[in-house]
Amino acid sequence: MSAEASRHDDSDHEEFLDPDEVDEEQVLEHEEGDMMEEDEDGEEAEQFDQEGNPVDDEMVEFHDDSVQGFFTHKEPVYDVALHPVHQNIAVTGGGDDKSYLWRLYDGEQLYEFGGHTDSVTQVAFSVDGTYVASGSMDGKVRVWKSETGEFVCELEGPDEVVWINWHPKGNIILAGATDSSVWMWAVPSGAFMNVFNGHSGPVTSGMFTPDGKKIVTVSEDCSLIVWDPKTAAATFRITSEDARFHSDVVTCLAINKDSTLAMTGSADGTAKLINLHSGNILGSFENHTDAVETVGFSDHLNLAATGSLDGRLNIWDVQTMQLRTSCEHKGPIIKLAWHKNQPWITSCSADRSVQVWDARTGQNLKVWLGHQDAVLSFAMTNDGLTCVTGSDDGCALVFRMVDN
Repeated sequence: MSAEASRHDDSDHEEFLDPDEVDEEQVLEHEEGDMMEEDEDGEEAEQFDQEGNPVDDEMVEFHDDSVQGFFTHKEPVYDVALHPVHQNIAVTGGGDDKSYLWRLYDGEQLYEFGGHTDSVTQVAFSVDGTYVASGSMDGKVRVWKSETGEFVCELEGPDEVVWINWHPKGNIILAGATDSSVWMWAVPSGAFMNVFNGHSGPVTSGMFTPDGKKIVTVSEDCSLIVWDPKTAAATFRITSEDARFHSDVVTCLAINKDSTLAMTGSADGTAKLINLHSGNILGSFENHTDAVETVGFSDHLNLAATGSLDGRLNIWDVQTMQLRTSCEHKGPIIKLAWHKNQPWITSCSADRSVQVWDARTGQNLKVWLGHQDAVLSFAMTNDGLTCVTGSDDGCALVFRMVDN
């Protein structure tokens, strides 16, 4: 851990300790219903054509809808993020143990961020974009100033970092690890703030609630824990001992914008809805035939979505727990993200495509092709018109909603 920036002020971290509750409990009627694991043998994922058939790379006619790209990684690009203010700036992290800051409109590299000794699987900007962080399988989180590329601090503690998450109101960063721990530090000093121990397996996903007052984590041990950030005490936990919860690895997590509801996805093929005030399990979303890899709430519609290895993107009514519509890729879905202010949802898949859908009807609005292997991550600009992707093919591509 770097002591270089210890002179800086860490006062930002007090804001999230406000203990006030948000809303009163919301009760929904229930009527029904992991991150993609890397191939242990290091083999490439099976590829699919637009008809859903496995394909031979040599026989594929290449189609590229991208308008720009970044090709420096040469190894799988595991994660991508956009600057929250200057949305023409992206950061990508990859299997080359590095992350890069680069411009969308011309693909020009601005800064190379090194110092890791294993794959960079997570990248993220702080809430105002002042800092950019990378999380690696080497167990370290490294932080830089995004404007100058100046190194700020190195954060140590976990073994392999699975995910990182910045506080929504201040310069505090969380990291979840394969050793079942979650760590919290202050930036720019790099000061250790807390470690959260309570899971018994790798922590597959976690985040601050949007109001900054709680931390929620899920694990391969089939549990969800809600934490007090100040004391590191567990407010409540849900495990597989409750028959209503997941019976297999919990792979993913989302929290609604009001910080009242959490949604979890699991290898058991279901998603669960949890009240974050009471800890009650409100219901189960059950329609997939394979593991749920990604989940998300719409910020302005009463809808949620689940994406699965079965290739289906399901849109659910949160109030009634009913399936509204289903969209389909020709291969496993890896990630989904809701549009900030449109009723649209974007998904990426092992079928090499990124697609945009109207969540109200399931209508396909856009299919972007250009990658030669699975699309592992993407980020959308706030206006929903530009998408930046990272792929197993070692490239990051830029796509636009409106054709030039």
